[in-house]
Amino acid sequence: MTAERRTGRPATSRPRASAGVRAAAVTGTTERRLRAGTAVATPVRSQRGVRHVPEPVRRERGGSAKPARVAAARAPARRPSPAPPKVKRPPRLVRLADPKQRLHVCLVLISIVLSMFSARLLQLQGLNASSYVAAAGDDRVRSFPLPAARGTILDRDGEPLARSVAAFHLTADQTMVVNPAAYALQLDELLPADLASIQRALTGTKRFHYIAKNLTPDLWRAIDDLDLPGLFAEPASVREYPAGRVAGNVIGFTGADGRGLAGLELSMQSRLAGRDGETTCELTPSGRCMPTGNARTRPAVRGQGLRLTIDRDIQWYAERALARQVEAARADAGNVVVMDTRTFEIVAVATSPLVDPREPGETPVESRGNRALEEAYEPGSVLKPLTMAAVIEKGAAQPDTVLSVPDHVRRSGELINDYYDHPKERMTLTGVLAKSSNVGTLLAAERIDKAAFRSYLSAFGLGEKPRVGLPGESAGVLPAEWSALTRDTIAFGQGVSVSTVQLAAAYATIANGGIRLPARLVAATIDETETAAAPGSPRRVVSEPTAAAVTQMMEAVMGEGGTGRSSTVPGYRVAGKTGTAQRVDPACGCYRGYNSSFMGFAPADDPRYVVAVSLLNPRNGNSGGQLAGPVFADVMAFTLTHMGVPPSGTEAPEARLFAD
Repeated sequence: MTAERRTGRPATSRPRASAGVRAAAVTGTTERRLRAGTAVATPVRSQRGVRHVPEPVRRERGGSAKPARVAAARAPARRPSPAPPKVKRPPRLVRLADPKQRLHVCLVLISIVLSMFSARLLQLQGLNASSYVAAAGDDRVRSFPLPAARGTILDRDGEPLARSVAAFHLTADQTMVVNPAAYALQLDELLPADLASIQRALTGTKRFHYIAKNLTPDLWRAIDDLDLPGLFAEPASVREYPAGRVAGNVIGFTGADGRGLAGLELSMQSRLAGRDGETTCELTPSGRCMPTGNARTRPAVRGQGLRLTIDRDIQWYAERALARQVEAARADAGNVVVMDTRTFEIVAVATSPLVDPREPGETPVESRGNRALEEAYEPGSVLKPLTMAAVIEKGAAQPDTVLSVPDHVRRSGELINDYYDHPKERMTLTGVLAKSSNVGTLLAAERIDKAAFRSYLSAFGLGEKPRVGLPGESAGVLPAEWSALTRDTIAFGQGVSVSTVQLAAAYATIANGGIRLPARLVAATIDETETAAAPGSPRRVVSEPTAAAVTQMMEAVMGEGGTGRSSTVPGYRVAGKTGTAQRVDPACGCYRGYNSSFMGFAPADDPRYVVAVSLLNPRNGNSGGQLAGPVFADVMAFTLTHMGVPPSGTEAPEARLFAD
């Protein structure tokens, strides 16, 4: 179809415009249509000129469609402004890489990566599968100690003085604690620590950390009911002292780690401690042991128990009586020892001040031990019965032997006085002991050889440790080399040092007919069964007649004119001796102050118990009869009654103190 037929106009009606004129016309027409809102096509420029994109066909009212290009040709042409000359640039060539080579490189890299993954997978699941499984299991495996129950300490009747009870240490895996502040708020009412301390203990990255120790089973159950992941209970045991302060200086106490620090808890540590065990189990995500996990347990071995010779009631009574007198006399300290004269078992060994095993830190360090065994001192006149036993045993004198006794003598340039002034008196040997004459005693001791005198004192146990099982026992001092002056002063208890337990055992030797046994504190050991401690070997020190003679002389001390008359026990015959000794002050190495003592046994006609009392450095007086005597009488009366000892059936024999 021709152009004339398309437009309805002759093709020659308007001369054909050149390319530039047509472009200009089109441009002008386009601008007018843009202003009128008519859609036009945008020309696209290329290197070869302007290429026109066919414009959208606009339909006329008659329904015929007319190209926009023809309409634009009708518009008057505008002369375009001359275009600047263009510089033709040669086309830039871009060299593309070889796609095959690039593909090969990518395939190689992918193969290497896949090979590495395959090798690692083979290592994990094939070669090292078992080790990684074990490592994964080990990360969940936890070992917990199983502390051995510490052995129980009982008194002679089986009453507990020290025992271990079940407890728990609260621990935390801090990595499992999601919200330490929330945990602390819930634990604050259950634990003694403050809120901030609990939160600090729960915060961190430690897999094992102690939060609180020595919780009771009930308290741990209350914490466990909170169901807080990351909190665990470590089994433990707590040392309990049912008798409180009673026998605290005998039993001793333990530290925070459960090891003994004093008394029998220290000296018997290896027996009491036992052997700890261990349990290993796999934990669940919540931190509990899997019941079907691969658990391993090495059971703990319970410690060995001890049954002592101590009677808890007598121990308590002696401690109370002693404490009252120490306070009344304003003494530094005091000791009371009660010993069975037939077995040499220590029924009570009281000291003051006392240590409370539950709160040992409240007692000064120097008072946490047992002075009755650890502290040796010059005994003074309570040593005189041993001197008399040596003199009588050697046949140098008898109880009725008369001595001419002044109130002072001079020996080796030293003046030795009696404790009271008196003219020269003719005293019997019994009277010398009853009046506690220092001069009369040294006159009697001068009748025997120095070596023989020393051997008797050694046989009574002076100069050697009692070895009853407590730490720090003192052997005292019994000089090896004696001068004449040494013999004279030791005769009345000066120049020699002993402990209260040593003197109690020496008195028990006289009460036992002259036979000495080792002092005992431990009666039996307890495992599955009870094994009685082996008794020591008896040793004859003096003959039975000598022991009986000295016993009658000691009864005279408690009679009319004797120094111990105020300390008798109603219903019982008592053999006793008072003592007041100068006290050595370690600060100056000189005598300063006194020690006051009273020792004896009853019933004198059938001896059962020895009671030895010492007050160290009293300030309200110094007389042994006045200060220590009342404690002796009080404790002896309670002991005899408590042990069911019947009263004496006879009166004490008359004793002659002075010559006619």
